[in-house]
Amino acid sequence: MKPNIKILATGGTIAGSAKLSTTTTGYKAGALGIDSLINAVPEIHEFANVTGEQICSIDSKDITDEIWLTLAKRINEIFSRDEADGIVITHGTDTLEETAYFLNLTVHSDKPVVLTGAMRPATAISSDGSINLLNAVRVAVNKNSFGKGVLVALNDEINSAREVMKTNTLTVSTFRNFEFGLLGCINDGTPEFYRTSTRRHTSNSEFDIDGLTELPRVKIIYGHAGDDEIFIDAAINAGVKGIVYAGMGNGSIHANAEKFLARATDQGIVVIRSSRCSGGSVIPAEKSYVDENFLDGDNLSPHKARILLQLALTKTTDRSEIQRMFNQY
Repeated sequence: MKPNIKILATGGTIAGSAKLSTTTTGYKAGALGIDSLINAVPEIHEFANVTGEQICSIDSKDITDEIWLTLAKRINEIFSRDEADGIVITHGTDTLEETAYFLNLTVHSDKPVVLTGAMRPATAISSDGSINLLNAVRVAVNKNSFGKGVLVALNDEINSAREVMKTNTLTVSTFRNFEFGLLGCINDGTPEFYRTSTRRHTSNSEFDIDGLTELPRVKIIYGHAGDDEIFIDAAINAGVKGIVYAGMGNGSIHANAEKFLARATDQGIVVIRSSRCSGGSVIPAEKSYVDENFLDGDNLSPHKARILLQLALTKTTDRSEIQRMFNQY
C-alpha cells in the first residue's frame, strides 16, 4: 500500500507564472494553485497517494508570523488525525529556511515534513520546480526521513531546517550548509542520508503554539562600521520583547551601540548576540557582554535566532532559561 502524502502549498516561485518561457525574474509568484503543481508531475502518484491543500498564495518575502502559526497548527492537526504519513510544503525560496526552522521547533511529530521550492518559475524553460516537487515526495515517503526533523529538499540535495541557508540570489544550487554539509542526497531518485542533526527538534521540542494567535515582537539590528543607537532606540520605543544583534565576527557589538543595548536589557528586553558572518558560533566574549546580560546565539543565523527567541519568549523571560534553549536548539 502506498503512503499518504499531503502537499501544502504556500505560493512562491515554484507556483510562479510569466508571459515568456525565457523569463526568470519579474514573474508573478504564487500564480498557480496546488492542483496545477500536482498535475504537472504525474510521476508523484507512483510513490504515494497525494492530495493537496492551498494554505496561501504569496511571494515568500511576504510571509508572516500568522501564516507560520496557521501552517504549523495545520500540520499538527493532520498528523494527530493520522491523515498523512508525511507532508510536503511548496514554498518560495526567500524565506523558506525561516519557515522550515519555525516548523522544526513547532511540529510535534517524527513523521517527515519536507519543504521544497524553485528558483525558476513554473513557466520557464528548464524550470526546477517539477523535479524538486517529485524529489520532495520521494524524501517524504522514505523510511530514513523519519525522526530527522524538518527537511529541505531542492537541487537533488537534502538539508536540515536548522542549518540550511539560501546563499545565492539566482542559481538553482542556492541552498547550502557550508559548515556541516548536507544531510543527504537524492541519487537518481533515491534519497540517501549520510548524517543527522543532534539539536532538539519536532517531537522533542518544548514549544507549544496551540493557544497562540501571535508571536512576541522581536527585531534584528544589523551591526556595521559607524553603528549607533538609532535603530536600538526605535526598537525600545516600539515595545519589542527581544532584539537580535547581528554583530561583527563573534557577535561583536560596536561601542556606540553597546550602551544602548545594555539599556534595553535594563528594561527587560532580551538581547541575543548573533553574527553577520555566514558561519561559526557566537560564544561568550567580552566581560561587559556578560555583565550587560546579553545572551549568545550559538551558530544560528540572525533570522533563525529571531525565530527561536520569539518562541522562547512565549514560555519565559528568564535569561538563563532562554540561554539553555539556544544551547539545545
